[in-house]
Amino acid sequence: MLDRDQAGDIFGKLRRLSQADEIELLISGGRSALTRFANNTIHQNVAEEEYHISVRSAFGNRTARASTNKHDDDSLRRVVQSSEALAKVQHPDPDLLPMPTKEETAAANVDGGDGMVNRYFEATARLTPQDRAQGVAAMVDVANKHDLAAAGIFSSAEIVEGIFNSKGVNAWHEQTLAEVSVSMIGSSSSGWQKANAPDMARLDPVRLAEVAAVKAIESKNPRDLPPGKYTVILEPAAVLDIVGFMFWDFGGSALLEQRSFLNDRIGMRLFGENITVWDDVYHPLQAGVAFDGEGMRRQRLKLIENGVVRAVTYSRSSAKRMQASEMAGKVGPVRPTGHGFALPSEIGEAPLNIVFAGPLEGESRTVEQMLASTERGILVTRLWYIREVDPYEKILTGMTRDGTFLVENGKVVCGVRNFRFNESLLHMLQNVEVMGIPTRSCGEESFDMVVPPMKVREFNFTETTKF
Repeated sequence: MLDRDQAGDIFGKLRRLSQADEIELLISGGRSALTRFANNTIHQNVAEEEYHISVRSAFGNRTARASTNKHDDDSLRRVVQSSEALAKVQHPDPDLLPMPTKEETAAANVDGGDGMVNRYFEATARLTPQDRAQGVAAMVDVANKHDLAAAGIFSSAEIVEGIFNSKGVNAWHEQTLAEVSVSMIGSSSSGWQKANAPDMARLDPVRLAEVAAVKAIESKNPRDLPPGKYTVILEPAAVLDIVGFMFWDFGGSALLEQRSFLNDRIGMRLFGENITVWDDVYHPLQAGVAFDGEGMRRQRLKLIENGVVRAVTYSRSSAKRMQASEMAGKVGPVRPTGHGFALPSEIGEAPLNIVFAGPLEGESRTVEQMLASTERGILVTRLWYIREVDPYEKILTGMTRDGTFLVENGKVVCGVRNFRFNESLLHMLQNVEVMGIPTRSCGEESFDMVVPPMKVREFNFTETTKF
């Protein structure tokens, strides 16, 4: 594994080769391994070690980036030459700031501590192909017991990410990550579960397989139901896959460029009073680096408080532009929050470590309790093929998948054919009746979050599918 000192040596070589006013190195990669299975059989095992080296050169207000996956001397020379050649032909960017200093990136304190958290676990790093094969075998045993076909992946990785610049910035992150995804497939139904964590001890492949199998069994021979507005119980994976579409709008650049659904809505109660959301990379169930694409330390931010948007994220550039705009003072404290993407960037910044607050006192705390309190509704395991229909009202369309059930009189009655939905996130998050305990969750349509299951009234299903 490449370590911090070795990465620093690479940057030293780049800096000696550079003729630019400023130079920056982003380096990421590590070791990863994947065991893939289908039809109850492992059919692929791969492992690799690779590092991505990305060099940004700046000449005054001109900047550009070039990348390579090699770090021999000739490759480093070529990548520096490419980034410099590209930078020299760029149009000057009046909003481009000098690269931050080491003092600037370290100046911001994180409320509640120094912001340090361990994301590297030896047990995860030591996972072998045999360990993953044993995990797959245990999941396949569950499938065989129920006459189902299992498919999915079991992966593990050691990850490093660092940023170095000619102003003295030197930030480094090491992490492990294990992930299990399993689908159980029957003759007329399917079930699915997925989970990942830096610490393998938090994952239980057999439990994931058992839950997926139950979903496949209980949803066989699905019933047709008419489209319409239903009370739905969304499991955490379904919640994150749909709500993830709105957080790209929680950035100063999006507001300044009038491409956010928050334009002209900051300070309004857009969601229900039970909706409070943080961006918090330091949360114990989160993962990822504690610095942004320029090396600025990520801040904890309360984005939504009791349904009201209180803050958005800023890069160094968007904070400066916002301070000079007519919107200054209307969007909460304006300062760099450590959420900027690597420059140059068309997106600007966004919160990517979303943590929903837990249930209010007296609310349901589990999916089972939500089911018990539901006279008639739909239980949704996950959503997929989600697309944005109206970006300002945040209307999305998509489908349910891998376990959709009719609930009557507090119990799951049967599986139903999957629905297509057209739903506004604003409407949905105004109609959350109860929530469960937030948990680290992952899906296929959005980034990982700490989210609760939700019981939502009047969720709009527009048609049924053929499966």
